[in-house]
Amino acid sequence: MDGHAAYQRCDRVHADGSLDLQLGGSTVSGRPMHVNNILRGAGRFTWGTEMTYCTPYLLQLGLTKSRTSLVWIAGPLSGLIMQPVVGVIADKSKSKWGRRRPFMVVGTLIVSVCLLVLGWTKEIVGMFVTDTDTKRTATIVLAVLSIYAVDFAINAASRMISIGHLAGYGAGALDLQRIFGSALGDSQFKRMTVIAALALVVAVGVTCWAVEERVLLSDGKEDGDDSGAFAVLSKILKTTMHLPNRIQAICWVQFWSWIGWFPFLFYSTTWVGEIYLRYDASPETREHHDTLGNIGRVGSMSLVVFSIITFIGSFALPWVVVAPEDEKPGFTPRPPPMLAPVVEKLDKIKPTLLTAWTASHLIFAGSMVFAPFVSSLRSATTIVAICGIPWALASWAPFTFIGIEISKIGSSPGLYPSRNGPSYRRLSNASFEFEHDPAVLRPHHNSEDIAAPTGELAGIYLGILNLFTTLPQFIGTFISMIVFSILEPGKSPELAKEAHPDEHHSTDGPNAIAVCLFIGALASVGAAYATSRLKDMP
Repeated sequence: MDGHAAYQRCDRVHADGSLDLQLGGSTVSGRPMHVNNILRGAGRFTWGTEMTYCTPYLLQLGLTKSRTSLVWIAGPLSGLIMQPVVGVIADKSKSKWGRRRPFMVVGTLIVSVCLLVLGWTKEIVGMFVTDTDTKRTATIVLAVLSIYAVDFAINAASRMISIGHLAGYGAGALDLQRIFGSALGDSQFKRMTVIAALALVVAVGVTCWAVEERVLLSDGKEDGDDSGAFAVLSKILKTTMHLPNRIQAICWVQFWSWIGWFPFLFYSTTWVGEIYLRYDASPETREHHDTLGNIGRVGSMSLVVFSIITFIGSFALPWVVVAPEDEKPGFTPRPPPMLAPVVEKLDKIKPTLLTAWTASHLIFAGSMVFAPFVSSLRSATTIVAICGIPWALASWAPFTFIGIEISKIGSSPGLYPSRNGPSYRRLSNASFEFEHDPAVLRPHHNSEDIAAPTGELAGIYLGILNLFTTLPQFIGTFISMIVFSILEPGKSPELAKEAHPDEHHSTDGPNAIAVCLFIGALASVGAAYATSRLKDMP
């Protein structure tokens, strides 16, 4: 999820915490940046399709919610394993096609094929299996394997930005039957898998065509270095044990925050759809042959509003929140004379980014705490939409503060205090020297080059932040499994229509997903407390 943060290499960490990232061995700017945004948008479109439809799809196949929750270990597991491993392998690749392009192409092909397999799982299994019980089991196994393949492969193919999620949810909210008829399949889910696969193929194709990568040539000096995948993971784990105070605090904020965000990101569309079917839908809608499509459309519409608010917030919040660099004593804003009085008044009431981040946790908690009491589609959609503002800050604040701390370490004489007392020395950076051919890249590692907070230093700390984003997703998975096992141990009465009524769980008690959202609200309160402690921390 996204929640799938990246182990990224950085050319520069600015004082405001912003990062210059590399794509294909060069800083992403100009045309490459726009192309990279297309690729990220397509990746998030695919994630949006998966998160919107795959949970109700697995429930429709007959999985219980507790078993479905275990399937979603695929997300954090793929982020924890694939991103650093593929990143290290790609860094060392000497392919004539470039270091990133082969992984993007292979990952895209795997994701596209598995998306189509997901859409037509029953038909594919039906070609080889005739026994009803065996067919049902084989369909579930194939669907779960496809989801795992999508999660692992997409981490090698792309990253994500918010506009792609908006497009994905928007497409999911449309009645694609009216637009495409039966040309892309006979259900909403099948049509979405086709569209997501095509979008990803086109985006990666454009990226591979438009972005020129430098080919890494061996000069013999990099042999025997310690930059392998296991070495990188080992270095991240060792550094985690001796983090500077503020970086450690930021990571713990991320940890508690993501315990709350995990059930929201993976189950909110299913929850909204269940609320709709149980309280607002007509009898004809409940008995419709494409109940999965109805749940997907209703859930997607709520997340369309959520994404719009997130998108607006990502642009508006920097104007109404005091940026960290503006908090410096020596900073003096110089607005135009006509606007000076207005700007001065606004500056007095502007919250700091730290205050806004704290408030965002409380807003999220205040919304999710009401989830078990919701009994209408309008209320469910409102609660989901409100969370757009906290999500905008969750996608901005932690990376900004981590960037600031990395910048401080880089500008220091070389030492930085850690929580355990001893000083922490900056990691060495890898410098790259270019020959006359700009398409050729030769690595030269210089352990004495520690002049700028870049490369390995930023990558290690971003990797640690990713670790604190991934681990709570495992915790959220097991919390969900326990809640589902207690409150709704049977199959879904709304989706698993082929199951015997005795196998369905009751709908009389509290909604199990709503209870998971409520528990997430409690974790978010812990994140707010952890964030508030940053203010007085040196």
